[in-house]
Amino acid sequence: MKTSTIVWTIVVLILVGIGAYFLFQSPSNNAPVVTENQDTTTGTTQPQNNMQIGQTQAVDQHKGGSQHKGGSQFVIGKSIEGRDITAYYYGNGGKKILFVGGIHGGYEWNTALVAYELMDYLKANPGVIPSNEQVTVIPVLNPDGLNKVVGTAGRFAAADVSSSADVQVSGRFNANNVDLGRNFDCNWKSDGVWQNKTVSGGSEVFSEPESKAVRDYVTSYKPDAVVVWYSAAGGVFASSCNSGILPETNTITNIYANASGYPAYKSFDFYKITGDMVDWLAKNNIPAISVLLSTHTDTEWNKNLAGIKALLEHYAQ
Repeated sequence: MKTSTIVWTIVVLILVGIGAYFLFQSPSNNAPVVTENQDTTTGTTQPQNNMQIGQTQAVDQHKGGSQHKGGSQFVIGKSIEGRDITAYYYGNGGKKILFVGGIHGGYEWNTALVAYELMDYLKANPGVIPSNEQVTVIPVLNPDGLNKVVGTAGRFAAADVSSSADVQVSGRFNANNVDLGRNFDCNWKSDGVWQNKTVSGGSEVFSEPESKAVRDYVTSYKPDAVVVWYSAAGGVFASSCNSGILPETNTITNIYANASGYPAYKSFDFYKITGDMVDWLAKNNIPAISVLLSTHTDTEWNKNLAGIKALLEHYAQ
C-alpha cells in the first residue's frame, strides 16, 4: 500500500511539473523572430521577421503597392545569382512616379549612380515631393551585371569600376548572358541588336527573373509615369509600341527635355531595338521615357535633377 502511494505521488509530481513547464513557457518561442534590418543603402532600420521574400508578408505588400510608405523599401525580386532587386519609396501620395537605373548593369554603371544620387537627394529634401505624389527608385535592375564590373550589387564609387573594357561590356548582360533591354514584350526577338552586335533577347519574352520582377511589380504597383536611365546618347526618348506615342508620354518627354537641356526624340532610331522595357510600358498604356546620359561615366546630376523637379511639378497639378 505504501509502495502504491509513493508511485502515485511521483506520477502526480511529474504531471504537475509538465503542466508548469507549458504554463510558464514563453509563447514567443513559437512566434516569428523579429529582428532589426539595417538598410545599408538608406541608413534606416526596419523590423523584419523570419519570413522569406516571396512568402505571405512580401506577397501582401506587393499586391498593395499603395500601402508602401515613404522611406520604406521592398525587394521586388531576385537576380539569377540570388541578389535582391529593391524598390525604395519616398513620399506618400497617390500619384506614383517610378525611376529605374542599372538595367544594363556594370556597362552603364553611371545610371545606377544617378539613381542613388536621386535617393540621397530625396532623403535630404523630402519636402521636394508634393503631398499628392510618391517617388519610387529602383537603382539597380541588373545586380549581377553590376557586380561583374564593380564587385558589388549595392552602393559603389566610380573608383570601384573595372578598368577593363571587356569586363565592362560583359556587365551589360545578366548571368544568363541576356540583354535585359531586349527581353520585354514589345516586338520581342530571341536575337536582338545592340549597336552592330547580335545579343540574346532570352529564350522567350520575360524569360529572365529580373525582367519578370519588373513586369510583376509594375502590374501590381501601377505607376503613373516611368523614367528609365540609360547611357550614352544624350537625350530624352519617348516610348511607343506600334500604336503611336501616348499623349502623356509626349508631354513628359518634352517636360524633362526642356528642363534638363537634353534634346527630345520621338523614338530611338540609331539602330533597331526589340523587346525594349519602355516600349513594353507604352504597350500597357503607361507613360514612360528613356533618359540617355551623354557618356558612360558622368551622372549629369544637375541636368537630371532639373528634369526630375519638372516632372514632380507637373504631377503636382
